[in-house]
Amino acid sequence: MELPQTDTGEESGSGGLLVYLYILRRRKWTVLITAFSGILLAVLYTLPQTPVYQAKSTIEIQGLNENFLNMGAATPTTDPGNSFNPELDIQTQIIVLGSRSLTERVVRKMGGADGIVKAPPSRIGSWLRAAHLPEPVVSASVKALRINEGPRPNPQSMAIAMASGNIALHWMPQTRVIEVAADSTDPAVAAQFVNVLTNEFIEQNMEARWQTSERTTDFLGHQLEDFKIKLEQAEERLQQYASQTGLVVTSDKDNLAEKKLNDLQQALSKAQSDRVTAQSKYETASKSPLETLPEVLDDSSLRDYRVKLTDLRRSKAELSSSLTAEHPRVKRVQAEIDSLEAAVEKERDSILRRIRNDFDTASRHEALLQADYTAQSKLVSGQSVNLSHYNILKREADTLRTLYDTMLQKVKEAGVLSAMRATNIRVVDAALPPGAPYKPNMLRNCLLGTLGGLMAGIILVLVKEREDRTVQAPGEMSFYLNVPELGVIPNDKTTASRRLSYVAGARILPGGAASHANGNGNGAGTSKFSPELVAGASMKPSLLAESFRATLSSILFSGEDSDRPRVIVVTSAKPGEGKTTVASNLALSLAEINRKVLLIDADLRRPRIHSLFGIESDWGLRDVLLDHPLPEGMNSPFLPSGHPDLFLLPVGTPGSGVANQLYSPRLATLLERARREFDTVIIDTPPMIQISDARVVGRLADGVVLVVRSNFTTRDTALAASRRFVEDGTRIIGTVLNAWDPRKTVGYGYGYDYKKVYDSYAQVYGDVEKVEK
Repeated sequence: MELPQTDTGEESGSGGLLVYLYILRRRKWTVLITAFSGILLAVLYTLPQTPVYQAKSTIEIQGLNENFLNMGAATPTTDPGNSFNPELDIQTQIIVLGSRSLTERVVRKMGGADGIVKAPPSRIGSWLRAAHLPEPVVSASVKALRINEGPRPNPQSMAIAMASGNIALHWMPQTRVIEVAADSTDPAVAAQFVNVLTNEFIEQNMEARWQTSERTTDFLGHQLEDFKIKLEQAEERLQQYASQTGLVVTSDKDNLAEKKLNDLQQALSKAQSDRVTAQSKYETASKSPLETLPEVLDDSSLRDYRVKLTDLRRSKAELSSSLTAEHPRVKRVQAEIDSLEAAVEKERDSILRRIRNDFDTASRHEALLQADYTAQSKLVSGQSVNLSHYNILKREADTLRTLYDTMLQKVKEAGVLSAMRATNIRVVDAALPPGAPYKPNMLRNCLLGTLGGLMAGIILVLVKEREDRTVQAPGEMSFYLNVPELGVIPNDKTTASRRLSYVAGARILPGGAASHANGNGNGAGTSKFSPELVAGASMKPSLLAESFRATLSSILFSGEDSDRPRVIVVTSAKPGEGKTTVASNLALSLAEINRKVLLIDADLRRPRIHSLFGIESDWGLRDVLLDHPLPEGMNSPFLPSGHPDLFLLPVGTPGSGVANQLYSPRLATLLERARREFDTVIIDTPPMIQISDARVVGRLADGVVLVVRSNFTTRDTALAASRRFVEDGTRIIGTVLNAWDPRKTVGYGYGYDYKKVYDSYAQVYGDVEKVEK
């Protein structure tokens, strides 16, 4: 058997969260009442509040083309070279949208008054109005006092003032959309305020851009006039210097002398190239055969001559083969050959002279150009100083002209841009008057009140549980000790129990035992009710007796037939928990079912068994342990109790050395004899927390029944007692909850509803009692 572990007195282990759930379930009415109180407080808090409406609108912040018409570089507030960050831009727009100046602008446009704060309504009056009850009549003096306080703001102004002070802006991440919301006591005012706010924001944005463009245009206009004056002055200085120095500048602003020098240089270079070519041809023609010259080879006349000459020489060769040189035909052919050769030679001389003439012409042309280039170079060298200063003046004028042209273009673009009323803000959804207030939210406040009440109830229950750690209801010991709960004994002082347990015609034996007048007792009347013997066969059936019988059934069924406990120790953690009452009634219940039972009183310090059954305690357990001989006339140490099949072994003669007597080996011998002679042995032992007798006897018994008293025994005490038995290796059969008041702890739902069982028994036995009467 395992027990829950404990830390500093707190249950854990098998308990843990289940422990707290059990505590809350056991005290559920406290939690429910505090939760209901939380709801009530939430309602009382919500009713006096003025309904507040919230209107919402959404706007989109679009990306604006700052470089429209190439004006990005001309706008001083933007830098087209930096990277645009949409998140920073939207956050900036949110700050501007919630700025004080924009809010005041909206309030002025809607006709509201600044600085108006609505006085809170009377809380009692709000409660009365919520309950549809008339408000108390205000006396004339109070009315006059209110009149003398001055003019009160109208509801419209108060609604506008509230809206201006309750603006909520929310940026939807990963989008360019901003949600604009405003709270007001008037739904129409809330929607109007949001729409006016967005419109004024757009208008303000356009005005800011228009003003920036206007300022840019004015600035560029002034700068344009300055550049124009500077450009005119620069060009005038340039012309004056050119006139003074005699510089001739063409329309393309180049110096004429330099241009002429460049032309001469190009012509001279070409003439030199032509001369070199002609010279190369002439030298080649002078040193090489004329037949190799390209001019000779390409000349058509010479080519014809060579063809004719070739034909004539072939004809001569043909004639010479058959004719002599003196033959006329041969001479005629030879004359033609000589004539053609003279013509060819003449043509060659003509080509050579032409090459010579080309060479001479190129040389003269080169000499003339060289003379002109030399003269022009001297002229340009003389003007170089003046030309350098002229170029400086010219560059200055060109720079001013470029700036002026650029500025003129920007002025025109800025003029076009200033005429445009562009904005990058677009209204996605305009605000509409809300149909219902969003606060006070009765449902939400009630839920919060319920949660608060539950938390307060849980804390209260846990605090009370820490203060009161006594066992109060059935099932607790089974939960905390992890052992069976054998039975529940109701409180004998309750009205129903007392009524049902009262035995008409019973009498009190000497020492307090009760019996019927027709039983074995010596009296005929009843003077006192004794719960210790309520389960006897001679007693009238009652709920209290049935509780003990039910407990006995749990004990008998706690094991198999061969493993049924026969020697049972009944003990408790501390005095006053009813262990003797439970032991005696269990013994009576066993005797009632024809079991031979021995009830041993092992409480050597405060014995009670002998007084309950009205017998003498002259000889008993202490005498057996001390090995005293039996008195004369006694055949057995076990005394009859006056009830069938029930025998007793009282404490016996008083003496010293109580703490050591139970350690005697004769106790084991006694129990072995009792096992042989009786079906069941029940031993009543003293409380075991401070006294070890129950632990000593429990080692020799088959099991221990631990009695706990409702609203008396603490869980810590029961846990300590159970742990000691476990450490000793003693079997705990189960626990018995004694003196339970079903009227105080009902509806816990552990195993079965003890209250319903109690009521059913009360009805049954009440009817029986009426019949008997």
